[in-house]
This record gives sequence, structure tokens and C-alpha cells, in this order.
Amino acid sequence: MKLSNILNGKNYLFGGKYLKKKSINPLFSIITPVKNDVLNIEKTIKSVLKQKNKNFQYIIVDGNSDDGTLDIIRKYNSKIDIWVSCDDKNLWQAINTGIKLSSGKIIGIINSKDVYYKNALEIVNKYFLNFKIDFLFGAVKKSKIYHLFEPQKISYRFNIYPAHSIGFFIKRRSQHKLGFYNESLTYCSDYDLFYRMIKKEKLKGMSTNKSEVLGKFDLGGMSSKVSFFNQLYYEMLIRFQNKQNIFFLFFLTIARVLHKIINYKKII
Repeated sequence: MKLSNILNGKNYLFGGKYLKKKSINPLFSIITPVKNDVLNIEKTIKSVLKQKNKNFQYIIVDGNSDDGTLDIIRKYNSKIDIWVSCDDKNLWQAINTGIKLSSGKIIGIINSKDVYYKNALEIVNKYFLNFKIDFLFGAVKKSKIYHLFEPQKISYRFNIYPAHSIGFFIKRRSQHKLGFYNESLTYCSDYDLFYRMIKKEKLKGMSTNKSEVLGKFDLGGMSSKVSFFNQLYYEMLIRFQNKQNIFFLFFLTIARVLHKIINYKKII
């Protein structure tokens, strides 16, 4: 697919070593969406480039940054396979652009601010080689190590996996079967994707062992800035759009609010 078609005719900047030599069938396509994060993008780039497993294509999708982020990206022009910079609607559109540009057998997402540990892709590759799976969730370091994947609980809660950034990898053919991230959602489009992945498409996945930590997740990202009620709204909207029973959603909403109130009273 032509880049101009992927970007829907928008004005864009385009760079990377792809211009000199097209990547041929890489094992991984790693996608970093970023906008105006000059203080953090370099550590993310370095963590990708320092992977022991070098069989990857690195794609950065920048949202027309004007704070110096592009200068950092250009600094690594000869080592990044593809980078584009253009206005985008939101994070999810940027990730979708990266997916459309990808050619690897396995797709991974790492947001600016987050970092992979150097053996992350080696760990991921081991699981895809040894198990018949469509996707993998890897253990991630936040305030502590998160590693559990509990798909049986997705009907009533979404925090069933370690992390989307750093932790989630999916076969490219499975991603295309599943479809793209819902760009109409300002927040929580990953929840929508995972709901469809588990409940509708019934794709097969698993998580790594707790000791196999893929990287460190920055706690100051977008998800940390979403208020409880805003997140609750998007969660219920996603469930409604995916045709969960409306009466169940009504009682689930009440239960979530009561749980929040009870926990708040315990704190004060």
C-alpha cells in the first residue's frame, strides 16, 4: 500500500532507512506513536535499537510534533526503518497508521516514555515459536511487576492484562483478522480491541512468566490522566457497542461507582 494512501492525502514528513533499503520480511514490526515528547522519546528509541534480537522493523508515527521531538527522531534516521510525521486524530489513529506500514510477522506497540529491556524481543519470540498463539502479553514493570492475563474476567472488568504498551504482541495476520483500533474513541480503544479479540474473534493468547519482564512502563502516560468517571463512561460505551446486555451494564456501573465510594471512604 502506498504511503500517500495510508495517510489519506495528508501533508507529511517521511524518513528512515526504508528510503535506502526496504526491510524484507522482518520477524517483528515495533510501532511507537508519539507527539511532543522531546524529553522521553530518545530513551524509548534507544531501548528498541538495543534489543538483542535484531530481526525487527522499527516504525515511529509522530503527530506533527513542534517541540524538538522530530529532531531526536531525525538523529536516528539511519537506524529507524520508517518514520512519518503528520497531523493525526488521536493515539489510535497513529497506531493504525503504524500497523498499515508494518511488514513484520509480529506487531508490538511501545509508547514514548516506555522502555524495553534488552532481551524483550527474545522472550516474545520464544513464546511464538513454542506455542500456537495469536497474541502474547508480557510481564511489565510498573509500581510493581504485572504479569497476569485473565481473559475469563473481561465480561465485567478490563484490567485483565499487564499493559498495552510494551506488553502486547500480536501476529500480523491475526491483527488484520481482528481489524484496527477504534479511532472514534478518545480513550480506551485498546479495551475495545481486546474485547473483540477475546470475546468475538476468540483468538488464542497467553502471558509470559512473572520473571520474564519485557520492560518498564511509565506511570505518567495518557491512561494516568483519565478521571474515574471518564474512564467508566468509555468502558461502558465499549461494552454497549459490543452488544453486552444493557441491564447487566446498568448494574455493573452502579457496582463500580459504589466500589469507588467505599474505597474513597476507607482512604479518608
